[in-house]
Amino acid sequence: MKSLPPHLKYTRTHEWVKSESDNSVTIGITEHAQSLLGDMVFVELPEYNREFKQATEMAVLESVKAAADVYAPISGRILEVNTKLQNQPELINKDPYGEGWICKLKLIDQNELTQLLSAAEYEKEI
Repeated sequence: MKSLPPHLKYTRTHEWVKSESDNSVTIGITEHAQSLLGDMVFVELPEYNREFKQATEMAVLESVKAAADVYAPISGRILEVNTKLQNQPELINKDPYGEGWICKLKLIDQNELTQLLSAAEYEKEI
């Protein structure tokens, strides 16, 4: 496994969160999660402008091995989804921390970010 990007926050359910300068966050799944799932074949993206509470299901990933839910790491409203994943779900496998991002959320509660794991804490979890 590659080293975890230290500037990201992580969840126990294998999502990563990148804080953006406009009080939004970008969300994806970790390298560890994509390696467990295997080759992605389909991504069900969240609906634009929909609100999610922290820890609720927001997207579904289907791979050659299994289907897996993606949970909202923080509460927020969908600002953008990565539409490239509709035709290229394998971007999650190739670049989970870059082009394989899933969505961007506008934060509802900034304090929820403090509940997320650092790279070192997530590494201990896995």
